[in-house]
Amino acid sequence: MAGAVPTLDFENRVVRENGARFVAGLDEAGRGSLAGPVVAAAVIFRLDDPDLAGILAGVDDSKRLTAVSRQTLYSIITQTALTFGIGICAATVIDQIGIIPATKQAMLTAVSQLTPAPDYLLIDGRIRLKSTPIAQESIIRGDSKSLSIAAASILAKVTRDQIMIEMDTQHPNYGFARHKGYGTKLHRQQLETFGPTTIHRYTFAPLRKPLL
Repeated sequence: MAGAVPTLDFENRVVRENGARFVAGLDEAGRGSLAGPVVAAAVIFRLDDPDLAGILAGVDDSKRLTAVSRQTLYSIITQTALTFGIGICAATVIDQIGIIPATKQAMLTAVSQLTPAPDYLLIDGRIRLKSTPIAQESIIRGDSKSLSIAAASILAKVTRDQIMIEMDTQHPNYGFARHKGYGTKLHRQQLETFGPTTIHRYTFAPLRKPLL
């Protein structure tokens, strides 16, 4: 439904039907980028807090938010969460194992940082983490439906954006602070002019083909 915002309905259902105590939301940022890492985040909230939904008002799919809003919400989420974790998988690893395995690796890293450990995972999209025994479900467009997933999307996006801003200082010709490594017209023009850097993904088009 247009204008719908994420809620705690998925989390509360899991608690009610599965007896879970610690439900983690997972999401990633940077999967489609031509450069830089893929970053995943995992977040667990205190679902028995009656004020939680109000505290998290404004939390939404990171793509719907401005950079300023994401930064503000990042602080609220990290201060409110029972626990959270961040996983980062570099471009070199993405080239070695592929973007989906790298995304899963980043997610598993994020989950491994959670204390207490989750007993249920809500994962954005179609990804399944088969290498973990933790009960889980994948939710299409989960970052617009589940507050835990939406919060994870914000943590992942803000973390990755900061990485790409830092990469801009190391590779000033590419405009990473502006496009964050995605395949914009500017980025493709800079690639044609200067060639790829050490943080580019060489298995991604157009990098896997000779640049004219």
